Amino acid sequence: MNSEKTSSDVSSSRRSAIVGGLGAVAAAAAGLPSIASAATSSTTPHQGAFNMDSGFVTVKDGSQIFYKDWGPKDAPVVWFHHGWPLSSDDWDAQMMFFLQHGYRVIAHDRRGHGRSTQTDHGNDMDTYSADTAAVVAALKVKSAIHVGHSTGGGEVVRYVRQHGKGLVTKAVLISAVPPIMVQSATNPDGVPLKVFDDIRQGTAFNRPQFYMDLTMPFYGYNRPGAKVSEAIRQNWWRQGMNGGVKAAYDCIFQFAQVDFSDDLRALDIPVLVMHGEDDQIVPFANSGAKSVKLLKHGKLISYPGFPHGMPTTHADVINPDLLAFFKS
Repeated sequence: MNSEKTSSDVSSSRRSAIVGGLGAVAAAAAGLPSIASAATSSTTPHQGAFNMDSGFVTVKDGSQIFYKDWGPKDAPVVWFHHGWPLSSDDWDAQMMFFLQHGYRVIAHDRRGHGRSTQTDHGNDMDTYSADTAAVVAALKVKSAIHVGHSTGGGEVVRYVRQHGKGLVTKAVLISAVPPIMVQSATNPDGVPLKVFDDIRQGTAFNRPQFYMDLTMPFYGYNRPGAKVSEAIRQNWWRQGMNGGVKAAYDCIFQFAQVDFSDDLRALDIPVLVMHGEDDQIVPFANSGAKSVKLLKHGKLISYPGFPHGMPTTHADVINPDLLAFFKS
């Protein structure tokens, strides 16, 4: 049964402004790997109050997927999936919060992103899903809540559908791309394909400037009266530039033009959809508002005025709402 905490209708004029803002930024910048093949190649234990590990899992095609695994191994597990073109570092505010609340927190860098192998192949949602399954198996995680932001939300629903049966208790989609972003005859209020073509152009041939420009609408820093954090902008840029350009380019099709509708319909676990109503990157009316209607056990929390990067800019609101859902 779907439920909604807060929500507002987004007018067509607002959608046009959202799409135009993203397009302007772009224009300005001009199966499953065998478990036997998945092995941790390195781990780095840290002394202290918590058991904090990091390392790599080598998947079937030889790519290495970086992961962080913090907290007591017998604690409830929360697994975080990052957005494009970032890394597991984008979850710092959530990982520290839930670590301090007694959870075991895990996050990985998607292939081609962050510290994982800069692959020129396998940069597709089914392979991302299989990579996740390989890391889950290598870390022997039998039960977890999976949380995805933006592109990571697509990764979550595809993983849960393909490999997560019996392994996932709940899921959360934050500012996530499902059901499908691109405009089409069946999705007339989607984002025009030209916007994504411009993103491809900026990523492939002017990545440093394009990424820096994109931080402004990503965090809502282009809104009147916004308090801009240059440190947050630079941290976003650092994460994006740490990944491979080919992988980032390929991933644009995955978040823009892959249809996750069947993945959403297939989920039979509780799913929380969280979305900012002023999201200029993944417009709320075309994503979160639609996703919750396709879920069997969906709950929607929408946030007036919140931007796409709200897990960073509004962690003080997002984290307690996550905790309440985890405990419900």
